[in-house]
Amino acid sequence: MTLTELTRPRGLRSGDRVAVVATSGPVPDERLDEGLDILRSWGLEPVVMPHVRGRHTRFRYLSSDDADRARDLTEAWCDPSVAAVICARGGYGAQRMADLLDWTAIRAAGPKVFVGYSDVTVLHEAFAARTGLATLHGPMIGALTFLKDETTRESLRATLFEPESVRVLGLPTARALVPGRARGITLGGCASMLAAELGTPHARVSARGGLLLLEDVGEEDYRLDRILTQLLRGGLLDGVTGVALGSWADCGPYERVREVLRDRLGGLGVPVVEELGFGHGDVNLTMPLGVSAVLDADAGTLTLDRPALS
Repeated sequence: MTLTELTRPRGLRSGDRVAVVATSGPVPDERLDEGLDILRSWGLEPVVMPHVRGRHTRFRYLSSDDADRARDLTEAWCDPSVAAVICARGGYGAQRMADLLDWTAIRAAGPKVFVGYSDVTVLHEAFAARTGLATLHGPMIGALTFLKDETTRESLRATLFEPESVRVLGLPTARALVPGRARGITLGGCASMLAAELGTPHARVSARGGLLLLEDVGEEDYRLDRILTQLLRGGLLDGVTGVALGSWADCGPYERVREVLRDRLGGLGVPVVEELGFGHGDVNLTMPLGVSAVLDADAGTLTLDRPALS
């Protein structure tokens, strides 16, 4: 089955209430507070869900118990006064709570903006598969990149409030790893999380017709090789029309990483652009998932066919 465009939520307006959830790891209070202040400076009214500042009873790498994290997200989504749900940080834990969400209620509540990246890739995939809703691969409000980098913040702000102004995505660093131009439906995120999702209930089995976005952090070259090989062997890359690569922070010397990417992805016979400017790097541009776009590897751009939000 070829991917089709997903349902886009509406853009935000000054005065909108936005819920902040912690789906994965704990977020330091000072980072959360700074991120909340930024949202307020945009004219938004952030609502911090009850367990965002919590800690798991046994595992300190989780922000709170699985059921509590799932309840926070479900209740935020189903609150008709909330226009968007933004994650506080990544880390680890989204897989543990993804099947605890009330997807029937979430589908019934309809579309709204959902923002996150890294471990949140699991939830982007779940929203696509279980609800047919487009989401935003973008910065969490407790992430250092969001707090310290103006380009990252402005990319998210413009996407939320002025989506028609950010139709052409990419940084000047972007260049062709494999030349060419292709159209497809955007999907993807953290490569290791996409590989971890293969074979799980509700996981997509093919990205046919898709423009695949990939990035990761802290994976050595041989581990990236394993991750990409798993995606290839698992069939997820069958029929992709193009690949956009983001950052590979703390993955070792980039030239070594680049050779793995070329070796594993070059045989797909599709355009591949590198260093587009999303993910765990110094700049994290907001990338819509589930929308139709054109990838031009030679120009180093991803151009949306229409704005990310309606």
